[in-house]
Amino acid sequence: MKPHLAITMGDPAGIGPEIIVKACLELKERIARGDLRLLVIGSNPALHAAREMLGAEIAIPEVNETSAWPNLACLQAGPEGEPIKPGVLSADGGRFAYLAVETGVRLAQAGRIQGIVTAPLNKEALNKAGYKFAGHTDMLASLTASKGSVMMLAHGNMRVSHVTTHVALKDVPGKLTPERLRYVIERTDEALKALDLGRRKIAVAALNPHAGEGGLFGKEDDEVSAPTIARAVADGFDVVGPVPGDTVFVKLRAGQYDAVIAMYHDQGHIPVKLLGFNVNPETGTWDALSGVNITLGLPIVRVSVDHGTAFDIAGKGIANQLSLIEAIEYAEKLAAARGIAAPTNTVDTAA
Repeated sequence: MKPHLAITMGDPAGIGPEIIVKACLELKERIARGDLRLLVIGSNPALHAAREMLGAEIAIPEVNETSAWPNLACLQAGPEGEPIKPGVLSADGGRFAYLAVETGVRLAQAGRIQGIVTAPLNKEALNKAGYKFAGHTDMLASLTASKGSVMMLAHGNMRVSHVTTHVALKDVPGKLTPERLRYVIERTDEALKALDLGRRKIAVAALNPHAGEGGLFGKEDDEVSAPTIARAVADGFDVVGPVPGDTVFVKLRAGQYDAVIAMYHDQGHIPVKLLGFNVNPETGTWDALSGVNITLGLPIVRVSVDHGTAFDIAGKGIANQLSLIEAIEYAEKLAAARGIAAPTNTVDTAA
């Protein structure tokens, strides 16, 4: 019997509750036969409100942390405060987002779940609630006492890790160190191995235009990236670079590499999201987003949707669950690679 995956709701005022219900409906057959077991953590009233709004005929019983869990269940992350309204930013929304992740980490460390799949939170609400984190990645690193972590975005064969993420662009060069780049190379290689790829060829994107053009446009690529890559190659890693940023992602999409290491947030996010968004040419709007966000370097498995809370459409029944389903599938693969097994004395096989 497989162990449960936790799905943390994120901000209950966002589209998290809705896409969770839609994903559970789409995965209903797998859940019923026990091939997939899910524990939703967050605000139970928000989840049930989404289920009623969608008219979803699926039971999601409430459980506590110590009870035996059916294949699909929900767990209240904390006490309810003021009613949380869809699309309305509040400190309570940020509080629930934090408490859900905190609970998920505790259950993962206790061996009760095989990993965490996170629905989106709102950084402003999170900080309004008193939790001073830039997002899920920093929060998870703190909760697990991890010394370092790496953000990897994945969409199809586009797998992109990041040396830096939520920092000002002017601060990026100072954060590109041999130690950090080597750490990202190692974590990226581990992830590719966990995803069972036959080849693990990694390209390091250049920080500067044309990889610095021999120092004309910056020296970081020659003085930091190139020697770090050379040492990694000598140690057996299949890594190349620095490759100019205006061509490296084209080569990744063409299958010349299995992953790219980007230097900063937008360098890595833009190509993945450009391909991941499904845009309706008639309306000029996007109606689906494919892709996931994987946190590498943690002692637990964590995969997230690759989109935000979308307060503007929350509660309208039009949010798309594709990214969440992909995140669940990635989490299963990564957990299997770690050999995480179900606890023998706490599971309930009832659907």
